Amino acid sequence: MDDSHALAAYLAVGVAASVLMAAGLLLMKSRAAELPAARAGSILRALGAWLRDPVWFGAVAIQAVGYALYIVALAAAPVSLVAVMMQGGIAIFVVFAAALLHERASPREWMGIAAIVVAMTMLAYSLEGGAAEGAANVPRLLALAAIACGIAIAPFASGRARHSGAAAAIASGVAFGLGSLFTKALTDWFLAASNLEVIIRALSDPWLYCASAANVIGLVMLQNSFHSARGIIVMPLSSACSNLVPIVGGMAAFGEALPSDPLAASLRVGAFVLTVAASASLATSQH
Repeated sequence: MDDSHALAAYLAVGVAASVLMAAGLLLMKSRAAELPAARAGSILRALGAWLRDPVWFGAVAIQAVGYALYIVALAAAPVSLVAVMMQGGIAIFVVFAAALLHERASPREWMGIAAIVVAMTMLAYSLEGGAAEGAANVPRLLALAAIACGIAIAPFASGRARHSGAAAAIASGVAFGLGSLFTKALTDWFLAASNLEVIIRALSDPWLYCASAANVIGLVMLQNSFHSARGIIVMPLSSACSNLVPIVGGMAAFGEALPSDPLAASLRVGAFVLTVAASASLATSQH
């Protein structure tokens, strides 16, 4: 199998991961009205209630399988490409939220979904160009994480953003995006190592715990945002942030490069920009 076909195969694994993760999020949203929000002073009580709920627990299990496939895709494909392919989960979530949870979608929201599909097609046509990447630049990655955390915290200063669920959705997306970058840094250990060596190195690698913490925080923030806003808005807003962070981080901290072919490079850039723009459009449609 040549490099372009191998890359396409791993990105297909990323698509499967996005389907499973979207399904898990849909189940989580369906339980938002019955489960308590995780507020200051009651976080552990709320987490206990969530874990005791069979539907919510099943949703997390589905998410776990999707995340495992996501790690497989990350291990052999550039993080920025996988991040864009994962945005197919937005379309899946929005369609099923409208059909099963009876959340209304405006013409603008359907246009955003169509734009994401176009972006996915553009990305597929850019695969022949390849995308070089290297090991994580730790100082740059840590600096990016600090900046991203500041961006995630800022919306909580606005009472409107807090009460609408937008602040929690943004924070969840930033946390998930950082989790992607930390997971990509962790996969650097996986190459050319035996199974036992992989396990030992993974357990001793701080990136494992950084990725785990980021994803747990993202999950809590996302479930909290489900209490205050429509899932059809929360999902794109969170996903837009979780997409932007890996794209910026992939180039800044992992040395990912655009294809040398001008057309492929244009399609790649267009796919990145269109995905983020479409997600942002969906996220602001409620206004």
